[in-house]
Amino acid sequence: MVGIGATPQGRRRIAPILGGRFEGERLTGVVQPGGADWVINRSDGAMVIDVRITLLTHDGVPIYCAYQGLFRAEAEAMARFNRGEQLGEEEYRLRTVARFESGAADYAWLNDLLAVGAGRQTVNGPVYEIFEIL
Repeated sequence: MVGIGATPQGRRRIAPILGGRFEGERLTGVVQPGGADWVINRSDGAMVIDVRITLLTHDGVPIYCAYQGLFRAEAEAMARFNRGEQLGEEEYRLRTVARFESGAADYAWLNDLLAVGAGRQTVNGPVYEIFEIL
């Protein structure tokens, strides 16, 4: 994690994404290392997330994914979260909007897809459920 410090937008940090996996009805694969979350902790207590990652599908196709959102919790719970403590799912809300880009014909449908997500904190990092907006 790189701490940029207090900026006019809030306290900025950059958290590297080391990897992961994804699976769904039409898309399965791994999250490639090298992405990051450009986090801002705002003065109103919200944590703004701005993630950019590369996905690699089960058949070897790279896909760009960017998602932005908010992590919100009461001040006491957010203080515990910022100290690295695990929060109960009822103590926070993590919501995102995601976009995808692909140059592969088989995944061209992703270029027009808009998706929303709900996340939860785990000891191994966040887990998101992403839903296509029809």
